[in-house]
Amino acid sequence: MILAKEFNRNRFARDSDFTISTNGPQPPTIVQFGANVPQELARASSLVVPFSSGVDLNCGCPQSWACAETMGAALMEKRELVRDMVIETREQLRRDGWGVGKDKDIDNPKGRSVSVKIRVHKDLRKTMDFITTVLGPDQDRHIDWLTIHPRTRSTPSSTPINLEALELLTSIFGDRVPILLSGDVFALNALPFTSPLLTPTPTFTTTTTSSSSPPTIPTPSSAEAEKTNNNNNNPLTYHIPKLAGLMSARALLCNPALYAGHTACPWSAVESFLNHAARGPLPFKLVLHHLSEMCAPGMGPDKSALLARQERAEMMRCGNMLDLIDFLDGKREVRRDQF
Repeated sequence: MILAKEFNRNRFARDSDFTISTNGPQPPTIVQFGANVPQELARASSLVVPFSSGVDLNCGCPQSWACAETMGAALMEKRELVRDMVIETREQLRRDGWGVGKDKDIDNPKGRSVSVKIRVHKDLRKTMDFITTVLGPDQDRHIDWLTIHPRTRSTPSSTPINLEALELLTSIFGDRVPILLSGDVFALNALPFTSPLLTPTPTFTTTTTSSSSPPTIPTPSSAEAEKTNNNNNNPLTYHIPKLAGLMSARALLCNPALYAGHTACPWSAVESFLNHAARGPLPFKLVLHHLSEMCAPGMGPDKSALLARQERAEMMRCGNMLDLIDFLDGKREVRRDQF
C-alpha cells in the first residue's frame, strides 16, 4: 500500500514506492493506495496509470497506524467517502484521456481499472450496505472489481477466513461485479472451498440469497454456530461458484510460483528472481529479505524449504550480491538431485 498524500508531495516517496523495469513490456500491474481524500487518490492515480494497468483503494489494512489516519480498514465505516474517492479518481482518469469505461475498455490499450479491497463487518448487513454504496448503479458501476478479505478489522490472521460471509457476499454481488478473494490463499490444492476457478469438483448444495430480494442475516443458535465452526475447517463444505479470482500476499512472498501450481517455492523461482534483480537492481537488504522468505517453509501445507534455518542465517550474513550468488550456487550444486 502506497500512501497517496506522501506520493503526491514527495519525489523521494515516488522513487522508493513505485519503481518499474524499463526492459520490455510490463505484466499487468495494479497499484494499491492508502488514502482518505478524494483529490489525493485521484492525483496519485493520475501519476501512476501511465505505467500501470489500474489503481486500487485499500480499505482492508488493519494496522493501527493506518486506522488512526482513517485509512485501511477504518474506511469500512466511511462508505460514502470511499464512493466519492473512486468516483473522483475515475473522473480524473477520464479527463486525462484514459479508458475507464469498465467492460467496454477491457481491450483498449488505454484502458485502466479502478477497484477496491475491503474487509467485512461483524454484522454483514453493514458490509452489504458498504458494497451497494461503493458499487453504484449496475448500468454504470463505480468500480471494475472488488476484492474481499473475509475477516473483520479485529480478526487475527491466524483465524480462518469467514467462508460463510464470502459465500453470502459473492452470491449477492457476484453477478454485478467480479469479486476476488484475499486471505488464506496458501496453495491452490488446499483452498478451504471449491470453485469453478479450480479443478472441477463435485456439486454441493449451499444456501444462497437471491439478489432480487433483500438478504436476511440469521442469528445462529449455539448448535448452528458450532456447526459453522466445524464447516470452516472442512474444505468440502463451501462451494463459491461466483468467485472471479484470487489474491495472495504473505503466501506469494514465500512462494512466487504459487499460481503456477507449485505447493512450495521451486529453485527456478529463486533463479528467476536473482536474474531480474541483477538486471534491475534492488537494495541488497531487500534482495536478502525476499530470498529469506522464498528459501524458508511456505504458508501452505507443504513445509519443505530450499534452505535449512542455519543455512538461511548464513545467507543473511552475505555482504554483497557476488557473495550471495556464490553461496546460493554452492547450495544448489550440493542439492542438485533434490531440485
